[in-house]
Amino acid sequence: MAGFDTVFRARQVLTDEGIVPRCVAVRDGVIAAIEPLDRAPALAALQSVDLPDDEVLIPGVVDTHVHVNEPGRTPWEGFASATRAAAAGGITTLLDMPLNSIPPTTQVSALEAKRAAARGQCFVDVGFWGGAVPGNLADLRPLHDAGVFGFKCFLLHSGVDEFGHLDPDQLEAALAELRGVDALMIVHAEDSRAIDRAPHPDGTEYAGFLRSRPRGAENVAVAAVIERARWTGARVHVLHLSSSDALPMIASARRDGVRITVETCPHYLALTAEEVPDGATQFKCCPPIRESGNRTLLWQGLADGTIDCVVSDHSPCTVELKRLDVGDFGLAWGGISSLEISLPVVWTHARARGHTLPDVSRWMSTGPAALAGLSRKGLIGVGYDADLVAFAPDATFVVDPARLHHKNPITPYAGQPLTGAVRSTWLRGRKVLLDGPGAEPFGRLLTRGGAADGS
Repeated sequence: MAGFDTVFRARQVLTDEGIVPRCVAVRDGVIAAIEPLDRAPALAALQSVDLPDDEVLIPGVVDTHVHVNEPGRTPWEGFASATRAAAAGGITTLLDMPLNSIPPTTQVSALEAKRAAARGQCFVDVGFWGGAVPGNLADLRPLHDAGVFGFKCFLLHSGVDEFGHLDPDQLEAALAELRGVDALMIVHAEDSRAIDRAPHPDGTEYAGFLRSRPRGAENVAVAAVIERARWTGARVHVLHLSSSDALPMIASARRDGVRITVETCPHYLALTAEEVPDGATQFKCCPPIRESGNRTLLWQGLADGTIDCVVSDHSPCTVELKRLDVGDFGLAWGGISSLEISLPVVWTHARARGHTLPDVSRWMSTGPAALAGLSRKGLIGVGYDADLVAFAPDATFVVDPARLHHKNPITPYAGQPLTGAVRSTWLRGRKVLLDGPGAEPFGRLLTRGGAADGS
């Protein structure tokens, strides 16, 4: 009888030793052994997978910032379409944000509704964040006990009325509550007062929209998050950082012992304000894509470790809500659709700046997994889930929105050439098939610390 279910053999395997020739043996969905490539004949298995020399076997990407929007706004995106797109892009685990769905995940009953909507539809593993909003302080502990990975809050209007925002004092109260169970608060850090005093973003000029979301609004909010975390001792995480001005504050806070982490997103690393055409509302997101000099400093923040991870912030909507018909940044929904192509986008720009595939994997797999406490995700190592991706780092393609698995074919990367292609994705050692015979959603719904149930 074979000792393993599957053995993957490749001349390029991304491990903690770097990219090396290895055999990766899988049993019951878990990596059971990693051996030199010449040991392959000794590893008996029911099946073997041999990667061609132009592919690297890498850990599945972990995306902790995805808006799936189901139930309630399923025409924007849904679990079936989002998880197909994720698997096609090498993402094997995603965490769903608590807003844009109706109801938002601010009570246990809403979490149960979310899980019910997801069950049987997921092509990758899916977990859930809870929400911290005015009036639900008493709901935080029950949601934590029900297995959410942490809590999201906004410091300004969230964009949807059913998910209210916290003022700094309410944030402090929520952090004090979460400190008791050492739960993580993830924060959309833009200051509502600064945004209220900024110019209104009416019109087709991107420069006008940029002025409506100034760096100062982010900087003030990040400073408030730092001080509240310092006072309460709670863990905090700054979402989708776009202002490089905040990086010295974050680094200083860490030196002081404040428990703070930070992410940025592919669009802040790949796109620049100078390149956004007027009326091109597919580029609208909040906080906004900023200038090229700011982008350079974000890359430096990644290189020196101030920024912990890169996640998509996939925030889709229908094509109509982007208001391409009028190109008005004041009317359009703010959000970037990039789930399926986030890995190639980051790899394309990282390699051009001299970074390596292990760097990208650390930012997009290991870092997000550590943030969420997913102790069996994000690495190719013995004891980890066999979430694996065959990635061709030298392959090139041009982004065609009509060929993506996102529900709505709109993205600011349309027509852009990218480097790096996902050839195959395996979830716990089983190949994910998206179409045709054998296509089956077998992803699990995750809770903090383990799997909630099967597909």
